[in-house]
Amino acid sequence: MDTKAQSYAGLLPRLLAFALDYLILGGYLLLLLWVGVTLIGIFPGFSERVSANPLLGQLLGFVTVTLPVSLYFALSEASPRQSTWGKRRMHLQVVDTAGSRLSVARALLRTALKFIPWELAHTCIWQLTGAGYDPAPWVVVGFIVVWVLVGANAIAILVSKKHQALYDVLAGTQVTKL
Repeated sequence: MDTKAQSYAGLLPRLLAFALDYLILGGYLLLLLWVGVTLIGIFPGFSERVSANPLLGQLLGFVTVTLPVSLYFALSEASPRQSTWGKRRMHLQVVDTAGSRLSVARALLRTALKFIPWELAHTCIWQLTGAGYDPAPWVVVGFIVVWVLVGANAIAILVSKKHQALYDVLAGTQVTKL
């Protein structure tokens, strides 16, 4: 594909695509909530055990939320359609810098880099669970880093010539309009 003829997707279409994808993710999260409520009904001490152990809570959250959501994005963007459901609705696709379809490895790298702030926020939140005191300084710094990364990615999309987020630059990817 000729990269000079490509039209790059800006911040708003990318945010709208993510919002559409969040409809699917929201359905999945509701299913997880239903399973969780059912498990708590069957095993009354389940919630307390998870809340009492931040590492267990973080691991459970990673396996049930972060990993499936990450695979949704990475495998969709490495598929022949080169986009998630939301990106397809917004007529966007993810390509490498040569304009070609992403390999699964590159799509996984892009997704991992994109979700670093999300996972860091989850880690910090788990440290707050049940805390009746001020959070540790590293937790506060962690939340600040989350917002700095989110802001830096948004600014990069707004000001870069190809509307690339920092994770796009690092992964060698770009989001284009169809």
